[in-house]
Amino acid sequence: MSKNLLEVRHLKKYFPILGGIFRRKTGYVYAVDDIFLTIQEGKTLGLVGESGCGKTTVGRAILRLIEPDSGAINFMGHDLMALSQSRLRDIRRNMQIIFQDPFESLDARQTIGDILEEPYQIHKVGSSDDRKDHVKNLLNRVGMSETAVSRFAHEFSGGQRQRIGIARAIALNPKLIVCDEPVSALDVSIQSQIVNLLIELQRELNISYLFIAHNLAVVKHISDDIAVMYLGRIVEYADSEELYAAPLHPYTQALISAIPIPDPSRKRKRFLLPGDVPSPANPPSGCHFHPRCPFAMAICKTAFPQLRSVAGADEKNHQVACHRAGAVSLL
Repeated sequence: MSKNLLEVRHLKKYFPILGGIFRRKTGYVYAVDDIFLTIQEGKTLGLVGESGCGKTTVGRAILRLIEPDSGAINFMGHDLMALSQSRLRDIRRNMQIIFQDPFESLDARQTIGDILEEPYQIHKVGSSDDRKDHVKNLLNRVGMSETAVSRFAHEFSGGQRQRIGIARAIALNPKLIVCDEPVSALDVSIQSQIVNLLIELQRELNISYLFIAHNLAVVKHISDDIAVMYLGRIVEYADSEELYAAPLHPYTQALISAIPIPDPSRKRKRFLLPGDVPSPANPPSGCHFHPRCPFAMAICKTAFPQLRSVAGADEKNHQVACHRAGAVSLL
């Protein structure tokens, strides 16, 4: 039985809105509002939701690339919120990130060899010759030629750049990698190659992933568990197979109904959600999803449902934040 590598509780991050001549605080963007997450060793948690729901902020707040406002982040037995910057730097070699944009995440002024050698230099790993050998091994591991060390980022395609980004992320043999939509900027034909590479590296190195994406088909392929996020909060959390077989939240059901089926003879009921995603600066009262939910009741407008197990669901792995969970379905 795998043990928990990462536990996140009550994570919050609000961004102030400044206005007027004197740039006074006029409100907040509630980007991340009371998030709970758990990732086991060697496993992948997929975090899905529409653009602007706060997925990327969650990933960066966990790594403290963005400072959370409150909450508890326990990683490898360490309370990351209580660590000093110097102590956090020591822990950070075990937690890395793969950025969404492979064109902006690599320094155009450095050679690929310099980019991949930098993590070893920062953490004082090995001699100069050792570091160069490590860089060549990294390139081979992600399917790149050793000749790439003397070339620059602009000389590579998007897929190759993302392989370089992955090589940089695994350089120090981390325990956790936050994958911030690592394939969304790539062609469909390349996406599967990158996802399969991540799966292969996970098996080889026993890495845990927080895989952030809005494509549920991709998330299902790589994830062990899935958390569905809507407007700063988790609305459903389940084992990957369980979530796709029996989604309980109307939002999750609508997302799954939008996944194309690669078989023209099969039909799936498609449900289009009415309206637009509300602004995170002015979220609806009660359940944030109620203005778009066809099953909303009076209580949905005043009380936000807590994430809980429901009758008939896997009590350990399947939780949902919905007052009518299990009683209604769009599918």
